[in-house]
Amino acid sequence: MQQILVYADSLSWGIVPTTRRRLDFDHRWPGVMENALNGGGRRVRVIEDCLNGRRTVWDDPFKPGRNGLAGLAQRIEIHSPLSLVVLMLGTNDFQSMHSHTAWHSAQGTATLVRAIREAPIEPGMPVPPVLVVAPPPIGSPRGPIAEKFVGGETKCVGLADALQTVCNELGCAFFDAGRVISASPHDGVHLDADQHALLGAALAGQVEQLGVLTAR
Repeated sequence: MQQILVYADSLSWGIVPTTRRRLDFDHRWPGVMENALNGGGRRVRVIEDCLNGRRTVWDDPFKPGRNGLAGLAQRIEIHSPLSLVVLMLGTNDFQSMHSHTAWHSAQGTATLVRAIREAPIEPGMPVPPVLVVAPPPIGSPRGPIAEKFVGGETKCVGLADALQTVCNELGCAFFDAGRVISASPHDGVHLDADQHALLGAALAGQVEQLGVLTAR
């Protein structure tokens, strides 16, 4: 069994826009990706560690435990051996209580990549490669989360480019989700089911290209 860890936020958790409901596993992108990667005798398990409101390296002043750096090394240790870690964070760095730029958020992701590489895994286990996924740009925030994301559509501008630069510097893989999907028009932040399907298929193809999985 080969394992992929998805370390992300509500866009990957599968929240249904404007609700507190969650898409089923087979309809959220990590599940779509797992199903696409399995077959032909290959067994792949996608482990979801997706927390609503998670930032890259900052605390949420209203909810505890949303700092993505806290405990990350231990999560790598817990789930090892891992064939790949997929990082898709950044959207919550642009909530209205933060004044971060795309550069700040990309530096947060860089810090997470370093933490993954320095995690205290057991001797002989591989340091997993990292695939950084830039979330799609924030649209026009609407509905119950509108106040939380006021100004986010402006602050997030340039995130994909900033993450690409960081990945080039760190030597890790990069994928811009904004090339294939967009935020829901219903709330301007999260993903509708059809976008999960598109992203899961696209990332399955990206993982295949990385060559991190064995044929059987």
